[in-house]
Amino acid sequence: MSTLPEKESRAPTSCPGPASTHGLDSDRGDGPERGCSRKPDPKPRELYGVGDPTATFSSGSSLLSSRGRVVKWFWDSAEEGYRTYHMDEYDEDKNPDGVINLGTSENKLCFDLLSRRLCQSDMLQVEPSLLQYPDWRGHLFLREEVARFLSFYCKSPAPLKPESVVVLNGCAPLFSALAMVLCEAGEAFLIPAPYYGGITKHVCVYGNVRLVCVYLDSEVSGLDTRPFQLSVEKLEMALQGANSEGVQVKGLILINPQNPLGDIYSPEELREYLEFAKRHELHVVVDEVYMLSVFEESAGYHSVLSLERLPDPQRTHVMWAASKDFGMSGLRFGTLYTENQDVAIAVASLCPYHGLSGLVQHQMARLLQDHDWINQVYLPQNHAQLKAAHTYVAGELRALGIPFLNRGAGFFIWADFRKYLPEATFEEEMLLWHRFLDNKVLLSFGKAFECKEPGWFRLIFSDKAHRLRLGMQRVRQVLKGTSQVAEDPPSCQTQEPWGQHK
Repeated sequence: MSTLPEKESRAPTSCPGPASTHGLDSDRGDGPERGCSRKPDPKPRELYGVGDPTATFSSGSSLLSSRGRVVKWFWDSAEEGYRTYHMDEYDEDKNPDGVINLGTSENKLCFDLLSRRLCQSDMLQVEPSLLQYPDWRGHLFLREEVARFLSFYCKSPAPLKPESVVVLNGCAPLFSALAMVLCEAGEAFLIPAPYYGGITKHVCVYGNVRLVCVYLDSEVSGLDTRPFQLSVEKLEMALQGANSEGVQVKGLILINPQNPLGDIYSPEELREYLEFAKRHELHVVVDEVYMLSVFEESAGYHSVLSLERLPDPQRTHVMWAASKDFGMSGLRFGTLYTENQDVAIAVASLCPYHGLSGLVQHQMARLLQDHDWINQVYLPQNHAQLKAAHTYVAGELRALGIPFLNRGAGFFIWADFRKYLPEATFEEEMLLWHRFLDNKVLLSFGKAFECKEPGWFRLIFSDKAHRLRLGMQRVRQVLKGTSQVAEDPPSCQTQEPWGQHK
């Protein structure tokens, strides 16, 4: 959920059509998308927003500290759908009327492969050193394997170094640790929005660090642009705006592939963003947690570590985890790669709170070094299943006339339900979300990602076919009972989608 002070909502200036969402369902000649126009809103577009994590929470329990009340407010405001799901979780045999979860970004497609690999004998080793305190950066044998793994899969021009690796129990604590060691309390990171909303909690709760949203929107200005496109110009405007409000910005957060959009930054774009950060002496935190979940080869993914030369290597910090690419969100393994040894040591000093057990470190080292299994067994099957699941959900959305971004990466589709909102407000977005939840299907609403256009939702497709079918049936049932308030007017034109952005 949002942690930014509420401003007056800006109604979208248009719904999908030739002028505004050129590039939705953008890809391989799948067919035209229809659009419609709305009356332009005279209010100026919001270009940025400075977050204040304590601005909107209620006082709550007097038995908690002020920080404890903030933590509880985050939980209460952000976890409603997740709690509802866990209290009434769908089970084909035990609870067939339970909630289908199309809201949590987990890969549930390859458990059979993973369970077989993790149960092999080489994974079940117990040595005295694994039961004792490790180097807090992680056991050297694991950091060596992480460096080799990232060198190979990120296609780094030179071998990466084990001394630049720190391992923690996931990317969430990595965000918290980096916020703590890079920023003073009250300072801020820039972050393009919409973005994965959990980052707000990760950086605000522990380090009292703010986020300055760089707002992106669905409108495009020409054939060389795409919906929700980030530009250096938008970064510059957000930075200047934050400075004008007295907010000290210390860094930029990039997610590549991006969550929830699925966008992939080209090497040219990455370099532009890094050069911007260097000009302003900003740290850049690059989250590449979906780097092996690009299931369309034509998407052309490049890691920031593949660049021949980083503009400012001492301020560039890259994270990756096994939670998404290996479907192991419950194992809790994340890693940081940074050339800055002061940052590596500072983050490692927090690992007593965020470390991994020696047994998990051994398992991860064995998994990461098994390139034959990864390349010949796991990745081909995982990509094929992701592509098939994506194709099904995309087809269902097309049949419903729902425009969406189609990027070939990640587990999610960013879909435009604006025509089902009686008014372009976040209150109406929440009412639609509740109708989905009441009909036993959990989606993620756009406000949770700080999207400034009410009516966008994220749908997760990385699940088994029978659950996807039932989930999409329930989505269809809700929409059939919801009046479209933005029907295509006679003046609308049919627009052929243009080629997928590389």
